[in-house]
Amino acid sequence: MQRVLITGAAGRLGKVLRTGLSSNDRVLRLLDIVSLGEAGEREEIVCCDATDMESVLEAMEDVDVVLHLAAYPEEAPWETIFPLNYNLTYTVFEAARRSGIKRVVFASSVQAVGFHPISEKIDDGARLRPSGYYGVSKAFGEALASLYADKHGISFVCVRVASFEAEPTDTRMLSTWLSHEDGVHLFDRCLRAPEHHFFTVYGVSNNTRSQVDNAHVNWLGYNPISNAEDFAEKVMSNGDELGPLAAKTHGGGACDVGFDADIMRSLHAK
Repeated sequence: MQRVLITGAAGRLGKVLRTGLSSNDRVLRLLDIVSLGEAGEREEIVCCDATDMESVLEAMEDVDVVLHLAAYPEEAPWETIFPLNYNLTYTVFEAARRSGIKRVVFASSVQAVGFHPISEKIDDGARLRPSGYYGVSKAFGEALASLYADKHGISFVCVRVASFEAEPTDTRMLSTWLSHEDGVHLFDRCLRAPEHHFFTVYGVSNNTRSQVDNAHVNWLGYNPISNAEDFAEKVMSNGDELGPLAAKTHGGGACDVGFDADIMRSLHAK
């Protein structure tokens, strides 16, 4: 029986995974600072602040794998992102080390490489190009995961989640969409992955217009079946109201936050 600690279990991603990852051979220990309701079958509820080391250490007792989702989940001012996302990730990774846990799955984000043009395919070798402060916090998390893998021997996978939605709603998502079904499948494969040291994988469905390459993890057994193209006619008929970078980058609208097009044009003109 695999016991999985899920931090941020009350979040948008956590709610879907709480249901989707339920299995006869798995106990889900659900952690969040807000109410998670009553525990279901093969569920354990922990209400605590995931930046509090002692509380997280208690929550990790008898845990086999940590699935770290907890974070401020979108682009925001620096004062909002820092120190929350950084403290959350450090506390969870360090608590896993102290508890002797040897496998952690980290919910990173495509926002860690968000400034790459969506016209270009990216793979695991893509340079970190965060779309904003949220993306920087995810790049930090990946770097910290790499450190804990190399220095402490913890197996890490960083899942660069893209547009995790029930269905795509704009033209960028025709490339970046991750369906709920495929998202559950991907995280399940990461929890059950063969022995590994450290790797990243893109959380994107089997979209006709996908511009990510997961060939380096074919062994993982992630076989997405959803295709955003099935929604293309509906998306196109709605029309986009996107900023200058939203439809041109993997990071979408997050790249537009605080972006001054006039200043950038003047800099490139010099």
